[in-house]
Amino acid sequence: MKKRELFDSFEQMEKSSQQMQRTIASVKEEMERIVEQNAELAIENSHLRARLQELEERNNRQKGKTTKNGLSKSRQNLEKLYEEGFHVCNVDNMYGSRRINDEPCVFCQDVIYGERH
Repeated sequence: MKKRELFDSFEQMEKSSQQMQRTIASVKEEMERIVEQNAELAIENSHLRARLQELEERNNRQKGKTTKNGLSKSRQNLEKLYEEGFHVCNVDNMYGSRRINDEPCVFCQDVIYGERH
C-alpha cells in the first residue's frame, strides 16, 4: 500500500469515526429523552391507577350502601323480616320474635329507616 493510499484510508476512517460519534450523540440524546418521558408516564400511570382504584372503591361502597329505597342490602333484609311480621329491634330481646297482630314497632322502624352516622 502506498503512503498516499494509507493517508487517504486514515482520513476516511477519521471522517467515519466523526460521523459515528455524531450518530452516537444523537441516539444518546434521543434515548435520554425517551427515558425521561418514560419516567413521567410511569408516574402519571401510577397516579391514574390510584385514582381509578379510589373511584372504583367509592363506586363499590355506594353500590353496597344504597340500593332501592336508599337502603343497604342488610337493611333491606331487615325490612323484609319486619314486613313478614318479625321484630328486628333488640329492645327487650325482641329480635326475631313475632310482632303481635303485625303491630308497628317504632324501634324496628328506627333500626331499618333510622339514620346511622
